[in-house]
Amino acid sequence: MTTIRPDSNGSPLWWQSGVIYQIYPRSFQDSNADGVGDLPGIASRLDYLQALGVDAIWLSPIYPSPMADFGYDVADYTAVHPIFGTMADFDALLAQTHAAGLRLILDFVPNHTSDQHPWFVESRSSRHNPRHDWYMWADARPDGSPPNNWLSVFGGPAWEWDGATGQYYLHSFLKQQPDLNWRNPAVKAAMFDAVRFWLDRGVDGFRIDVAHYIMKDPQLRDNPPSSGDGRFIHKPIGEYDTQLHLYDHGHPDVHTVYRELRQVLGSYDGSRPRMAVGEIHLFDWQEWASYYGRNLDELHMPFNFGLLKVEWQARAVRQLVDTVEAVLPAGAWPNYVLSNHDESRIPSRYGLAGARLAAMLRLTLRGTPTLYYGDELGMADVPIPPDREQDPWGKREPGLGVGRDPERTPMQWDDSPNAGFTPANVEPWLPVSPDYRTVNVQTERDDPASMLNLYWQLLAWRRQSPALHSGSYQPVEQAPDDCFVYLRRRADECVLVALNFSNQEQRLNLRAFGEGKVLVSTRLDRAERVRLADLSLGSSEGVLIGLSS
Repeated sequence: MTTIRPDSNGSPLWWQSGVIYQIYPRSFQDSNADGVGDLPGIASRLDYLQALGVDAIWLSPIYPSPMADFGYDVADYTAVHPIFGTMADFDALLAQTHAAGLRLILDFVPNHTSDQHPWFVESRSSRHNPRHDWYMWADARPDGSPPNNWLSVFGGPAWEWDGATGQYYLHSFLKQQPDLNWRNPAVKAAMFDAVRFWLDRGVDGFRIDVAHYIMKDPQLRDNPPSSGDGRFIHKPIGEYDTQLHLYDHGHPDVHTVYRELRQVLGSYDGSRPRMAVGEIHLFDWQEWASYYGRNLDELHMPFNFGLLKVEWQARAVRQLVDTVEAVLPAGAWPNYVLSNHDESRIPSRYGLAGARLAAMLRLTLRGTPTLYYGDELGMADVPIPPDREQDPWGKREPGLGVGRDPERTPMQWDDSPNAGFTPANVEPWLPVSPDYRTVNVQTERDDPASMLNLYWQLLAWRRQSPALHSGSYQPVEQAPDDCFVYLRRRADECVLVALNFSNQEQRLNLRAFGEGKVLVSTRLDRAERVRLADLSLGSSEGVLIGLSS
């Protein structure tokens, strides 16, 4: 598939041609010396993001929350947690973001609230309370056990007994995160009103947390056992993988909800289209693609997490990309994810050379890339001492390696104590990486071979090249098994990407493409014309080549 849905001027929409940069607000910049990042801190760094060359920022949750799951347990959908600032701070950040030519995307959490949300406080007060049915309540089985065998992603049963009501409530994640009942029209209306609240303020879109979870089997049937392959989640976590999760999320009714949400978003488009991208950890690609909608009338994009699961070698990566391209509905726009707040950082998975190759892959594939703060520096996972661990998932499932603190540590701005994230005399909420004196924005700016300079060059080429930001994708067959080679083309512009996934030099015969000029190498050490009949790639090297017309 090569088509896109352009705006009225024939240009790709901002979320198609742009690059999204995810910010974990707690960890980006502390402005008030409390050890936690905040909205004014983000605003103070917009010049950096503008210079980097990204097009939109996505903020992980900033809502009031008891922080049982660091903001994904929402206590108020239409306010800002004081730890991050005020609503005035948010409005100022939004205005400054737009003034800088950037867009702002908010995280939206529709599957569950905090157990301290006023809705749930009312819901559990009595079976007769008008809001009781706003959540997923069910009676016990005759023996007093939970209504079915569903499991929490964070470990243990997904049902919690409530003595006051004499029923169980469902929590797909922590027990402090009760699931909403989206089959209640009042719930849907209230949640859509929350969406409108932020759209009215001017936000440009939403990243929807666990978007495929909101509709469950109305019969509450037991999940069957599985082979434990972990296809439905972002990290292997033991007990949860013992089931095939057929009934605890993804009921077909979910598509009706997203068609209606798309109508809400569309009513705000005007001259500035709004968008929604959904977190959907599915690797049945036909089912994944269904979230675009039969007429592209649901999510603008379901996040594609395939590259997080695929074996890191050329043939497997190409097969994944080709599979995604083949399954996309006509006119649908792809996207690729290699990092986020739930995943081990890229250098910790593939090494620094592999991380440079990953940068070129992600920024030259067809579709919308999403970067995670610090990717552009080569930030790696940070070992967290037990007494500094924060993530409730890691604490609840010790020994399984599911804690997400290592990838959420403070952004590394300079070589001063605490890396410029917070003053030297303040303890940051998570430890700063020991390598911050060399891996930081200030140091890497001045190093022409740094990861930051590689990202700057790739982002600059992506922005100025129609072939890269909105052109077609065509795999090249004439390549060794260890190399992934493809063309990006739009109108009369054509660029070639050649990626060597091996740790050995590879020689490629691509004589059919004549000569070209190396625009960017992952090694940042070659900028010469090359004969493609004898193209040499070093170990883990990628090159972006402009082809002669």
